[in-house]
Amino acid sequence: MKPLSLQILQDWDEISRREWLVTNGIGGYASSSVSGANTRRYHGLLVAACEPPLGRAVVFSKLEEELRVEDHLYLLSANKYPSVIYPQGFRHLTDFTLDPVPTFTFEVHEGTVVLQKRIWLEHGSNTVFISYTLIKAPEPVKLGLIPFLAYKDYHTEQRRWDGFTAETAPTEAKGLKIVDFENAHPTFMRLSPSNSFQFRHEYGWFYNYVHEREEERGLDYLEDLYCPGRYDGILAPGKTVTLVASLDEENLVDPDTAFKGEIGRQTLLLKAAGLEGESCDDRSRLVMAADQFLIDKSDKVARATIIAGYPWFTDWGRDTMISLPGLTLTTGRFGLAKSILQTFAGAVQYGLLPNRFNDSGAGADFNTVDATLWFFHAAYEYARKSGDWTLLTNELFPVFEAILEAHLEGTKYGIKVDQTDGLLAAGGPGFQLTWMDAKVGDWVVTPRTGKPVEIQALWYNALRVTCEIANKSGKQSTKWSELATKTFNSFESKFINSETGALYDVVDVPGTDVPDHSVRPNQIFALSLPFPLIDPKSATGLAVFREVTDKLLTPVGLRTLAPDDPRYRPQYGPGDQTSRDGSYHQGTAWPWLIGAYIDVQRKVDSDPCAAVKLLEPLLDSMANYGLGSIAEIYDGSEPHKPNGCVAQAWSVAEVLRSLKGS
Repeated sequence: MKPLSLQILQDWDEISRREWLVTNGIGGYASSSVSGANTRRYHGLLVAACEPPLGRAVVFSKLEEELRVEDHLYLLSANKYPSVIYPQGFRHLTDFTLDPVPTFTFEVHEGTVVLQKRIWLEHGSNTVFISYTLIKAPEPVKLGLIPFLAYKDYHTEQRRWDGFTAETAPTEAKGLKIVDFENAHPTFMRLSPSNSFQFRHEYGWFYNYVHEREEERGLDYLEDLYCPGRYDGILAPGKTVTLVASLDEENLVDPDTAFKGEIGRQTLLLKAAGLEGESCDDRSRLVMAADQFLIDKSDKVARATIIAGYPWFTDWGRDTMISLPGLTLTTGRFGLAKSILQTFAGAVQYGLLPNRFNDSGAGADFNTVDATLWFFHAAYEYARKSGDWTLLTNELFPVFEAILEAHLEGTKYGIKVDQTDGLLAAGGPGFQLTWMDAKVGDWVVTPRTGKPVEIQALWYNALRVTCEIANKSGKQSTKWSELATKTFNSFESKFINSETGALYDVVDVPGTDVPDHSVRPNQIFALSLPFPLIDPKSATGLAVFREVTDKLLTPVGLRTLAPDDPRYRPQYGPGDQTSRDGSYHQGTAWPWLIGAYIDVQRKVDSDPCAAVKLLEPLLDSMANYGLGSIAEIYDGSEPHKPNGCVAQAWSVAEVLRSLKGS
């Protein structure tokens, strides 16, 4: 990630749009803007996973700092209110880095006093550490730390209410136990060391914090926060004080031990990815970004999975399977990949993989046609990269066969193989089953009902993968082999657009005899997958590649619709949900699609450096939005502004996979 210039650091419009993120491996996180102001309802220093990996709640919103040097008071935080930005501590910010954890450097008093702030989470625990080190000062300074609390579902804004009393009581470890309201899970807070600081009860509500990003999204954007009091003390040059806040009882882990533990964990991740001892280049930064989405099964977490995106997505089947190769296989985390595949194999119902697990942790939705098919691809890539075919032959093969049988017989949402051509049909009124799944009320923006092009590519690959597994285990595969051949033979006659030589987006659309001529990126998967329906070097393959290149390729991914289409939307937002979702797949560029494009490019272009050149703008973008990560989407037209989730699993996964060249 490129360093942020001093000009950016001290410019509100620039620095408030750059967000940092740290995660705890069980679904919780800490995140805010580099300015110090929370600009989203989702921001907070401790957004705990109360039902790991779900049940996220903002319990510790922010911590404000006051630094007194001689007779001068310096306020280091920032807040946006309806008519003012106050304070403006970012004007004292001289450096910010993510390595090894989010680290802020403030200079005050004409540069004679330098204070460093670090934020990290304990892996596997809903515990945050915020440390302050006085790097340089002629003499000790006075430091005030003022915590602000919330206790809310992270999709909501908190407003003042009388039941929120945040009753505090001392603990045996000289900390505080804070119970925000009756029956709320307590938050434990302490300073380490605590001998030179005192806590004073100066409680009350603070009103009307403006969350600018929510205002842009057309949502409620005002929040009230509760302050239980403040810590005040003396910090000597070279010394550190750390505030620890936790939901996991009174976490007594020593901050120095916790910090060294996190550094050691990061070192092991880089070693597993083959990057031990290397400088923090783009690939090592992406390896650390990849880790933020990965959840391993433990005594606290019921399932191994992948978080689709921060700050608001949880774990989705489609995103998990598309992301798995890039996030786990290119980083050497084969054991976790296996656990994730086993998790989702056990969640299959109706012959379908879950589209998403509900935020509450109770149940799942199955309204997807492609997540199930991506499951075959992820498992196949796992076996190819790890050499472990036993998982597929012994555990997954019966699951795969049951899935194929369900698709033959017909399952939910109109998902059924057409016996006349072997192609897979799906959908119906009110359903959005492919990855282009935007829906507002009853309006399905891109229904794609019928036989979508990428679904056929994935269906064919699922059949071929099953045949491969059967062959390796000595099982019968004639049925699936014959069906695969039927699908392959039907595809070209159905999907080739005679006018362009490329492929239709959807054929056999109910209610019309006309195929969907929309120029979308979905056709690239007919060429990119391990078992292609179209030879990339054939006339049709080259026509597809040219059309996608000429009309859809941007510096930050592939557009979802060609600009010459009258439905093309050049920008995503700002605006309400109807406006935003109406443009979500109508021109917006998606970074994750660059992976399939590069897979094809490597087959048709002899330049080995071409792929890396394509990735450079996305790598540069890691300094412009979600710092150190890659956004969910970008505007389809220049200047390609990032939007959506600040950190998206499949964006990071496909860039990392493509960068490694696998």
